Amino acid sequence: MHSHHSHSGQFCKHAAGTLEEVVLEAIRQGFEVYGLSEHVPRYRQIDLYPEEEGLTLDRLSSQFEQFLAEARRLKALYASQIRLLVGLETEFITALDLDSLDAILQKHQGQVEYIVGSVHHLNGIPIDFDRPTFEKAVESADGSSKDSAFLCAYFDAQYEVLRRFHPEVVGHLDLCRLYNPTLQFSQFPEALERAKRNILYAIDYGALFEINAAALRKNWNTPYPGLDLLQIILQYGGHLALSDDSHGPHAVGLNYGSLPGYLERAGVTDLWFLENSETPNAYGRHVRAVKMEQNWATHPFWSRLS
Repeated sequence: MHSHHSHSGQFCKHAAGTLEEVVLEAIRQGFEVYGLSEHVPRYRQIDLYPEEEGLTLDRLSSQFEQFLAEARRLKALYASQIRLLVGLETEFITALDLDSLDAILQKHQGQVEYIVGSVHHLNGIPIDFDRPTFEKAVESADGSSKDSAFLCAYFDAQYEVLRRFHPEVVGHLDLCRLYNPTLQFSQFPEALERAKRNILYAIDYGALFEINAAALRKNWNTPYPGLDLLQIILQYGGHLALSDDSHGPHAVGLNYGSLPGYLERAGVTDLWFLENSETPNAYGRHVRAVKMEQNWATHPFWSRLS
């Protein structure tokens, strides 16, 4: 089985454990492909989280460099047991983050194998830290209807990440409703149109949409994305991949046992995953998307979870 999105306490202060411990747990559970995708650095002191107090911006940048080196080491060390992918997860707080990511990708061409394209902020405010901060982000939105304006701004930011970097994996597509999991985009037609625009754009260039199990540990009844957006992805022929978005070895594969039921209810017939490719893709990264040959529902991985 596969996961395309993960973090470790070694390189992410709100996670736990070392990167190697994460890899060893993925091996123990029988993952065949596991993506290592630490956050890119941030470039303003104001954007650091409370747990990062005392870190300098230079330290964050060097920490990311160390992640790439350690991920490459582990990829080679455990190649006979698991196929590791070395990637990164985007940040878009200001335009500086996007310009700096361009520089990272140019500097580490050939080392960054894939991108998880995610948005975690609006107007410089985190939307996934806690509820009060999330609500502050909603209130910062520019519009008469704060909820609608917030959702539209989120999908506009996501579109810019998709348009500029063409990430191979679209990260937690609907993180914008993290603290409102029952929100239905049909009640916000302008936001729904933007979400659909993003989905169609990502489908057109060949992205995978992650079914992200992390939502299930955040009081959701489903993974990301919720059923309304998942149905749009399926309606237009989008491809799905699995992610645990683990933040340490304790969360590797966490809640994967709940995924088959959700996928079956939604009518999902195919799952995809990334694999390395000698030939770079259209964006210069050495991965390609592959459809699982085996029926995903009968994969022996699921029986090991029960």
